Amino acid sequence: MTATSPALVLGSTSRYRRELLERLRVPFRVDSPRVDETPQPREKPADLAMRLALAKARDVASRSPGSVVIGSDQVADLDGTPIGKPGNHERAIDQLRAMSGRSVVFHTAVAVVRADTGYESCVLVPVTVHFRTLSDSEIEHYLRAEEPYDCAGSAKAEALGIALLDAIESDDPTALVGLPLIKTCQLLREAGLDPLAR
Repeated sequence: MTATSPALVLGSTSRYRRELLERLRVPFRVDSPRVDETPQPREKPADLAMRLALAKARDVASRSPGSVVIGSDQVADLDGTPIGKPGNHERAIDQLRAMSGRSVVFHTAVAVVRADTGYESCVLVPVTVHFRTLSDSEIEHYLRAEEPYDCAGSAKAEALGIALLDAIESDDPTALVGLPLIKTCQLLREAGLDPLAR
C-alpha cells in the first residue's frame, strides 16, 4: 500500500473473514452491513451469495466514501437447496445428517465496491466438499467438540471438521472458510488497492 492508497473496509462482522483478511497485512476497519439476508422466492444458492455479497459491500460503501469496501457471503448448496448457518445444535445435526455421504457446493461470493470511482465487481468461487458417510455418534462428537453453529453447513474444514470430509475441490482454499483471498486480491488491485504495493 502507498500513502495515496484508499482506506480498506471489511463489510462483515464475521471473525473468520476478519482473520482471513488479516493475512494480507493491509490495514482495514470493520463495519457491519445492514442487509436483509432473507432469500428471495426460488432464489438459487449461488445467486443468493452473489446478491448478498454485493448488497453488503454497497451498504457499507454508502457510509464510507473514498474507501474500498469488501462484502462477502457464503451459501451451501445441497442439490439446489440452500443450507445456511444452523444457529443451534439440533439444526446442525439435521444438516450434517443430510450432507452425510454426499457432495455439497459452498458458494462463496466476494464483492468490492469503491463508491468514489464507481468501481464495483462481484465474483463467485465455488468449493465442492465431499462428506464421508457419518454416524450419529461422529456427528454428535464433532458438534460437541467444535460447536460450529455460526458456519454454513455446520462444519469447519479449517479445524476438526476436516475429519468429516473425503475431499475438497476448489481453486482457492480460503473460499471455504468464507473469503476467497485470491479473487479478493484481484478485485482490490482493480479497485486501486494493491496488497503488495508499498
